[in-house]
Amino acid sequence: MAWLYLLAASIVEIAMALFLKSSEGWTRLWPSVLGVAAAGASIFFLTHAVKTLPVGTAYAIWTGIGSVGVTLIGILWMGESASPLRLTCVALVVAGMVGLRLLDGSV
Repeated sequence: MAWLYLLAASIVEIAMALFLKSSEGWTRLWPSVLGVAAAGASIFFLTHAVKTLPVGTAYAIWTGIGSVGVTLIGILWMGESASPLRLTCVALVVAGMVGLRLLDGSV
């Protein structure tokens, strides 16, 4: 169940980043409100995940999924760069998350 909480926290973290991007520096009310609410929800789910999972692993995977998710959305829908070096860096983040998951697979 902890891994599901961590996945939920990561997905909501992606939503938070997108809402805050849409808030245009806190100048738009509803994207700002939704961004803060998503941040709270993400922390809520993360808190439940770290009851069972090692905090270092959970935090690294939470931020990793969020980073990779937002980066891919930026590339696919926002016209951000998909340079080979950038994609290599994303692949390294994914490799790190997989490695941490395998190391803590018994949890």
